Amino acid sequence: MYYTDRGIEELEKRRGEEEVTLAWLAEQLRIFTDLNPEFETAVDRLATWLARDDDDDE
Repeated sequence: MYYTDRGIEELEKRRGEEEVTLAWLAEQLRIFTDLNPEFETAVDRLATWLARDDDDDE
């Protein structure tokens, strides 16, 4: 596990059984970038990657 995976591991451990909507996730990402504008580019890239994840299947 990479050092940067610690947050992902914690998320999976604490909330891995929960179901959320993409609308909820989008709102959480907006809140996060409002509070942490220095991460806006990274969050935007993640959101774009998630939005286009199935493009390779076509």
